[in-house]
Order: sequence, then C-alpha cells, then structure tokens
Amino acid sequence: MSSKENVFSQLIKDNQGLIIKVSRLYTNTLEDEQDLFQEIVLQLWRSYDTFKGDSKISTWMYRVALNTAITLFRKKTKSLQTDELQDYHHKDFVEDNEEKQQQISLLYKVIKMLPKVERAIVMMYLDDLPYRDIAENLGISEVNARVKMNRLKKTLKELMEKHA
Repeated sequence: MSSKENVFSQLIKDNQGLIIKVSRLYTNTLEDEQDLFQEIVLQLWRSYDTFKGDSKISTWMYRVALNTAITLFRKKTKSLQTDELQDYHHKDFVEDNEEKQQQISLLYKVIKMLPKVERAIVMMYLDDLPYRDIAENLGISEVNARVKMNRLKKTLKELMEKHA
C-alpha cells in the first residue's frame, strides 16, 4: 500500500463512527446501511486529493458523508413507512444497560422521522460538533443552526414521548 493509502485507511478507521452514524440515520436496513457506508468511503477516497485543510478533517468527512447519503436518499424511489423502520446496532454502540439501549433505539427511530437536513443537524449536535462546524457543513449561518437545533430538541422530546 502507498503512503497515501495508509493515511487514508487510518483516517477511515479513526472516523468510522462518524460514517456509521450517517449510514444508520439515512437507511432502514442493515444491508442498505452497509452499502451506504461503502459508498461514503468510496466518495471520501475519490475526493481525498481535493481536501485542502481549510477545515477540520472531520468537518470535510461529514460534508462528503452527508452529501453522499442525501444524494442516495433522493435517488431511492421506495419510501418506507415509519413503522417499518428497523434499528441495527454495531458492536461499537452496544450498551450493557438494556433500558439505555432501548432509549438509544428510540432516539434513532425518532431521528429517522425527521427530514434529511434536520437529521444531519441532530447527528452533528450529538457528536458535539460546534455550531460553527454544523453551519459550515450545511451552508447556513451559525445562528440559524442554533435556532434549528433548539426547535429540534423540542420536536425530538415530543416524538420520544409519543413513541415511548
């Protein structure tokens, strides 16, 4: 493997959680999730040479992953009903506490009910990205990102209570 491939491989390994989260939130089956994961990695590889370091590597990866997920999401003609949504959990995300695991599953379920841009905001917020990075990834102002997230917190709370 070349040095470039080694660096890229390590980058994917270090940030696979980010890619898994995007894949999970924009798919409904484990097979689709795995396909999207591979597609995101492919798109990251294709655009790796264009990363200039103007932003953090994780910000760039989020942008590529979200654009890939949303593009594929738009292409899908089949629309699944909310009650058909299934959650799959990777070993990295499995918790010992059953109640906590149920809460996490419910959170993923209600996040999937949100429109695609709102899903992205919540996911980046849950990953502790600063509002500046969230705004940059989505092409909105930092204030707009904060306002949207505050509204989404209320929406998520209502959805969690409704579907608990």
